[in-house]
Amino acid sequence: MILQQLSFIDWLSHHLLACPFKRYFGYDCPGCGLQRSVVSLLEGDFLASFKYYPATIPLVFIIIFTAFHLKFDFKVGASVIKFAFLGIAAIVFINYIYKIYTHQLIA
Repeated sequence: MILQQLSFIDWLSHHLLACPFKRYFGYDCPGCGLQRSVVSLLEGDFLASFKYYPATIPLVFIIIFTAFHLKFDFKVGASVIKFAFLGIAAIVFINYIYKIYTHQLIA
């Protein structure tokens, strides 16, 4: 079972999808790094996952929370989800501005 999971992660890391935005415009899009971040997260490398795409770990938590909310219908679940997604959008925006400012967008 563990070997199957490792082979899936290995396969996934070698078959990442190309970003169409980057292909056409030559610059990273605000979502670039998400796939590498997920692969790193699956490998258990949380620091690399954060460095590739800081919003991945909060996204995973809010997806899990959303699944539980749909199952158990928490009283303030919808508000938590709404504000969490606003926070995640802010993380994505700030990360993209940081990449622009530090010239990390690949041209």
